[in-house]
Amino acid sequence: MSNFWHTFFFDPVYNTLVFFVSVIPGGDVGLAIIATVLLVKMVLLPVSIKAVKTQKIMREIEPKLKEMREKYKDDRQQQAQEMMKIYQEAGMNPLASIFLIFLQIPIIIALYFAVSTGGGVALPDINTDLLYAFINTPVDVTMNFIGLVDISGRSLLLAIAAGVTQYIHVNLTLPQLPPKEACAEPNLKEDFMRNMQTQMKYVMPVIITFVAYTISAAIALYFLVSNLTMIAQEYYIRRHR
Repeated sequence: MSNFWHTFFFDPVYNTLVFFVSVIPGGDVGLAIIATVLLVKMVLLPVSIKAVKTQKIMREIEPKLKEMREKYKDDRQQQAQEMMKIYQEAGMNPLASIFLIFLQIPIIIALYFAVSTGGGVALPDINTDLLYAFINTPVDVTMNFIGLVDISGRSLLLAIAAGVTQYIHVNLTLPQLPPKEACAEPNLKEDFMRNMQTQMKYVMPVIITFVAYTISAAIALYFLVSNLTMIAQEYYIRRHR
């Protein structure tokens, strides 16, 4: 398990960070993290765009799904078959977004260990035993991001920025539910969707802010840059779809 972790996650992230530290003037680790996140986003771009398209298609086919549920409300098996048929006709994979989330988790963990732990592994120390042959050892390593934030410590400003951009991203991607009618009968599914949207819209940004501040400024910076790229991708998909 340790070899798998180092081969596919920690060592690639660590070497990418060290590479950018070695080429960025002054060896700013914060700028190296930004460059690393952008590189990771470029590598994951096909999966990421597919996930954004999936979310948009879900919004587009929601009326069809609602009509189908009403038509086959007493036949769950037929509902499942018709749902898969609608998904296939729309050319979407409902698991694309989930796959992207799970793929990023080990990258975040690897970034944390590369910056915020000791034992000769975390920056500013350079463990040359982990470096690939083509990666040069940096001459300068600066943990102060643009001279203002200790990237290995905590940053309330970066954490708040991560939470705000998460709120913007969630608002762009969540489907708009119709307003609840005052005299409408209770609907468990719609009530559940409204509760989920409320939690995603307001609770998730708070959780991201708390996690980003509690762990380290490096993770806050990761969330911030990641959210900004996802917001840009959302606008791109909306413009070209």
